[in-house]
Formats: sequence, C-alpha cells, structure tokens
Amino acid sequence: MSAPERFMLREPAMLEREIKKSIFLAQAAPVSTPAEAMEFIASVSDPDATHNCWAYLIGQTYRSDDAGEPGGTAGRPILQVIEGQGFDRTVVVVTRWFGGTKLGAGGLVRAYGGTAAECLRTADRVPIVEMVSLTFGCGFSEHALLRARLESMDCQIVTEEFGADGVGMQITLPATREAEVRTRITDITRGQALIRVVEEDAIPGVGD
Repeated sequence: MSAPERFMLREPAMLEREIKKSIFLAQAAPVSTPAEAMEFIASVSDPDATHNCWAYLIGQTYRSDDAGEPGGTAGRPILQVIEGQGFDRTVVVVTRWFGGTKLGAGGLVRAYGGTAAECLRTADRVPIVEMVSLTFGCGFSEHALLRARLESMDCQIVTEEFGADGVGMQITLPATREAEVRTRITDITRGQALIRVVEEDAIPGVGD
C-alpha cells in the first residue's frame, strides 16, 4: 500500500474571517526547518492582537502553541488541520483580535481550526516527491548512452567526474523509479557499475 500523498505550499497564503465580531487572520508558509518556522511566526505575529496562535509540521517534528487561549483550543486544532489536509513543511499562524463576544472552548476550536483549514484549502500547493541520490561509475564508451537514458527517466545529473579509467556520476531521482534506474545502469555497464545510495531527501515536485 502506497503512502498518502503529501503537499507543501507553493508560496505563503493568507485568509481572514470574522466570527462573532472577532477577527481571525490565518497566515501560512512553506518552511524547511523549525528555525524557519519560528522566524515566520515572529515576523507575522501582531503584538497588538489578542492572541497569535500557531503550529508547524516538518516531517516528524511538530509544535503548537495556544498563545494564551484555553489549552487545546487553538494550537492543536491548527496542527490537526495541517496533518489532516496532508501538508508537510508547513507553518500556520492564526491571529485573533477579540471582538467582545466569548466563543467558548468548542467555538474557539472551530474558529481557529476552521480559519486555518480554509486558508490551506484555498492555497496553491505542490506535491512532495521522495527523492534518492545514487553514485556509480561507468566507462567512457558507455557514458553518453547512459547519460541520455538517465535523463529520459527523470534523473538529474548532480556531478560527473572524469578520471583515467572512466566517469564517476551522482544522480538524483524519484524514489519510485530507483529499481528501474538501477536495472538500466547495470544493463548498460554490463554489471560493472557499483551503485551506492548517497543520501535520501524529499523535495517539492514540479506539478500543476
């Protein structure tokens, strides 16, 4: 069974709602590290607002903050929205300007979670594609053909080092095509290539 598709924002997004005279402003952004998330939170939080509640999710790392609202009524609902819509590498800040009418715990959960949900739902997203990097060597006579075949299989040539005995190559490719690419490299080099995994990463794919 394949893993569910994950997304990240293509660019920062914003959405404002009025709920029982309180203004709720959601601001979301793509981030790569917790430090980036905290920088965004600091940059968009309004010190004159009643509350600046937030959450972020980056891989297995996540944090949320109710920022003075009753426990579990703001930060956690925002985080659940990020997870529920399949987002990763995402931070959301929901700022509230109190309008004089108390919402109650359930109302706060709906207000913060709903504002964050609508902001992400209407934002431009891009799928996250799991990538893998491989390194191997090939002979000079195989290099041109191998390079052409790899590029036709969605591989990105990272480095090429020409030595006395051949060419050392490093490529990055979608993890779903690793087995196919390994087979092609082995076939073209007649089993002589020693293929090693350099590192694994996840990068945003190019999509609509």
